[in-house]
Amino acid sequence: MGYGPIDGAGLEKYRFMEKLGFFGIDPASRAGASKFLRVGRAALATPGAILWVTAEGHFTDVRKRPVTLRPGVAHLARKATHGVVLPLAIEYPFGEEKQPEMRLAFGEPITLGEAGDERNAVEWNTLLEDRLTRAMDDLAHASIHGEAERFTLLYDGQRGVGGVYDGWRRLKALLSGKKFNAAHGSTDGR
Repeated sequence: MGYGPIDGAGLEKYRFMEKLGFFGIDPASRAGASKFLRVGRAALATPGAILWVTAEGHFTDVRKRPVTLRPGVAHLARKATHGVVLPLAIEYPFGEEKQPEMRLAFGEPITLGEAGDERNAVEWNTLLEDRLTRAMDDLAHASIHGEAERFTLLYDGQRGVGGVYDGWRRLKALLSGKKFNAAHGSTDGR
């Protein structure tokens, strides 16, 4: 089962998300922080459960530095007796097609509850920020430099721009005896 905190006001609008494991909190209140820690600890104590957290407390631009995490995740990590924190960077770049791609990069895992781990919450926060920053930087580098081989394609959507533009490209390919390729960056059919 997966769990994830969400702004309580947002959850009021989309009640069905509770069935998906989302739980509402007030991110600006002490009661919201307390509920996050209480539900987060329960999730971490449940075998096979996953706790999905937007650790900055909101969606933000992937290029923003420094990455500044809210302290609740560090407090959960510090008290956890088992589990793994797996940093995840996500971006939605527009490449050569009309729809964006979704690119993900997992960072270096952090095992929780290791014997002798005496990090305080500030040290945990620094470690978590560092690992997430590295995952974000790695994703940005691979995306900027077109390192497609570093990604595993899970779903290949429709290619092309569509409409009149692709109709024109298709006609050009037909008239020149070439096979039409709808991929926007393709030289076939241009």
